[in-house]
Amino acid sequence: MESLVKFVQDEFVAKKDFPEFGAGDTITVYYEIREGEKVRTQFFRGVVIQRRGSGSTETFTIRKMSGTIGVERIFPINLPALQKIEVNKRGKVRRARIFYFRDLTGKKARIKESRH
Repeated sequence: MESLVKFVQDEFVAKKDFPEFGAGDTITVYYEIREGEKVRTQFFRGVVIQRRGSGSTETFTIRKMSGTIGVERIFPINLPALQKIEVNKRGKVRRARIFYFRDLTGKKARIKESRH
């Protein structure tokens, strides 16, 4: 049964090629917003906290600071409104899910840049 589900996902879900990114990377996500008849592009730039799931159900969480308030947003990787993803910085972290990043403030909230 699982192989049938995987086959259907691979065949019918449109794959977009996004760059490789993971936890600790700073990325910019461009996505469409529909307001009535009008469609506009908005971007969300922040640090990737986690990637979870696999196949068509994969999602990733991005966190950014808006003033002094932390804002997190979860994007499905197969969201039709997603236009493109840009990797701005590659971060060097030792965890796949960096939830501890939520509690850090000031200079401690910096992530070292990796050299690859």
